Amino acid sequence: MGESQSGSICVDPWFNSWRAEILKEFTAGVSRLTLVADPDGLLLEEGVLEGIRERGFELIPFEDHVAFRYAYESKFRSRWDRGEETDLVVVLRSASHDLDALPYDLLQAGRKLSFSLSDLFPNLSYPVVATLDRADLDALFDAQLRHAPGQLGDNATKDFVLRYVFEIAPELIKEPKDLLRVLLRRHYRGGRIPAILDERFIQVLRQNGLFEGWPLETIIPDAQAFFAFLQERWPVFLDSLAKPKDDVLHQDAADYDFEFLGPTLLPFDHHDVRIYIDNLFLEGLLQPVPHEQSQALAKTWVAYGIKVSSADKRRRRIEGLLDSIEKALPTVEARYGEWFHFAYRWAKLKVLSAEDWVLSEDGRDWRERIEALTRQVDARYLEWVTRHYASLINLPATNPVMLHHLPRFFAHSTLSTQRSKLAFLLVDGMSFDQWLVLQEVLTEQLPTLRFRETAVFAWIPTITSVCRQAAFAGRPPIYFPASIHTTDKEPSLWTQFWVDQGLTQREVAYTKGLGDGDLDEVSELLSRPRLRVLGLVIDKVDRIMHGMELGSAGMHNQVRQWARQGFMRDLLSLLHDRHFQVYLASDHGNIEARGVGRPAEGAVADLRGERVRVYSDPRLRAQIKERFPESMEWPSVGLPEDYLALIAPPRAAFVRAGETLVGHGGISVEELLVPLVQIDRKGRWVCRDIDDITR
Repeated sequence: MGESQSGSICVDPWFNSWRAEILKEFTAGVSRLTLVADPDGLLLEEGVLEGIRERGFELIPFEDHVAFRYAYESKFRSRWDRGEETDLVVVLRSASHDLDALPYDLLQAGRKLSFSLSDLFPNLSYPVVATLDRADLDALFDAQLRHAPGQLGDNATKDFVLRYVFEIAPELIKEPKDLLRVLLRRHYRGGRIPAILDERFIQVLRQNGLFEGWPLETIIPDAQAFFAFLQERWPVFLDSLAKPKDDVLHQDAADYDFEFLGPTLLPFDHHDVRIYIDNLFLEGLLQPVPHEQSQALAKTWVAYGIKVSSADKRRRRIEGLLDSIEKALPTVEARYGEWFHFAYRWAKLKVLSAEDWVLSEDGRDWRERIEALTRQVDARYLEWVTRHYASLINLPATNPVMLHHLPRFFAHSTLSTQRSKLAFLLVDGMSFDQWLVLQEVLTEQLPTLRFRETAVFAWIPTITSVCRQAAFAGRPPIYFPASIHTTDKEPSLWTQFWVDQGLTQREVAYTKGLGDGDLDEVSELLSRPRLRVLGLVIDKVDRIMHGMELGSAGMHNQVRQWARQGFMRDLLSLLHDRHFQVYLASDHGNIEARGVGRPAEGAVADLRGERVRVYSDPRLRAQIKERFPESMEWPSVGLPEDYLALIAPPRAAFVRAGETLVGHGGISVEELLVPLVQIDRKGRWVCRDIDDITR
């Protein structure tokens, strides 16, 4: 196996199993150029990418001829001409015979390789295996070795995958507790199962004549629908606990105002179900409800699901979240999806920790515990980013992981028919915790809204001119070096992306500077009869941030006040009325930071990027690094080679020592993991594409 950056031999289990079959072909120094036919995207899997990088190779997908040629000539060909040695892998997402269509100069210089799922899993149905997330191939490869199945058809492969990859044996699910256990494990973890496997799962359950009347087609694939199904039944379960044992609860769902058909009473108290209940309420997946016997019930195991006094509720939630986060902090070798899931919990804790009672004298113990946990999270996350971030850039956009993946994801998931329309709302500078504050107000104002949340990684450094352009261009910043210090090119980058997808310029629009209540400009754009794609920049949160003197708590208060003014409510209503599919994201988040001194230099730096300084001269960056030894010289990952960032230490800023501000530009969970939200109106429950993204 390859060596890690520290020089130690890598023993990461990611590089075992099927990855070993691929990585054994990559030995540094064999050929400076390797051309790979990869129709199934195996080289773009997180662990394979990292293994290739640790072996000294760099990788470029061959998707756009012009973009590829720019990166190839500027980053690799010029270095080879100078006599420098690099190993480059060019990946073509096509069959091996398509390699011959690559440019002649590549074919002359490179060796050829080919990898496919059919080679790795010769006895399993290719159409079924091809639907799996590449992270699921570990369990499948291991099962194939252990159980040595013969040649399997489609249904037999589906059953094999359900059992050994997702630990679902439909024939063993006989009672409600069995089904709830399977669905809780899946949906709480944010697990993704391909639609054809869900269909097979439902088919077997129906064939067995079980769960008649259950809305299986809805609650099995759709996490939000499943939790809404549980939410409706929770008050009924509380009633059953409060009644004398000899009373029989009437179980006719028709007598309740339920949105979902099915049984009235669910076995929440079965130990396989009960172990999830506290976290579902702590993390907001279920909401506590009032009950006439709340005082008695609050002393039992259902306490988190009972509405009690505000003070008791806050203390109970923050203690529970702290316990949960401390136990579930991702490891340095975690997959990026674990950090997505963590970001949601962390944002919940940040919202609670900014409340007045935590900031008061009475909350001192909580603050100390939160501060200690924050230091632990910062250290763990920085180490994870240092090791794994570079491998995220080339991951497939079908499940977006980084901001520049979003346009391709939108093109793939939303504009599938001639009548579909997309609105992309980029709220500049909004962190995940501030999104939760905004979401809370929107839910009060428009109870019909439904939010499907995940996260994506911003770019490093986390400043607007880098991150926002990437989100609208659909490309890494290395492809827009001339405009990397400004956002002026965003309209043309956004339009050009969609023109490349086959739309006309009249079908695409962009505007910025929104957020203060005037929707006339948006209404004018929506009046265009041919409009199909709309990009909107809402910069109100960013403006609030750069004038903020009251820290994170002040940010939450200001975002809440802004949300109550109704701009976002009216904008969403306007877009939904015009039948637009709406996605919301941020370009970067922000944190409260304390000054450690201002570098005495006149080098290029983002005007409001107090958490980062950017240089074109590596010697100047090194000099400033000497003055601030805890700062970090960030490598130009996906950036122009002369864009050299110096990242401030954790929770610190390059401003006057002791000064406190809210800023961005650095590497923290709050700055780097930003929300991606699909916003619909409630109606018939259907599974959406964003549910395929690991939260």
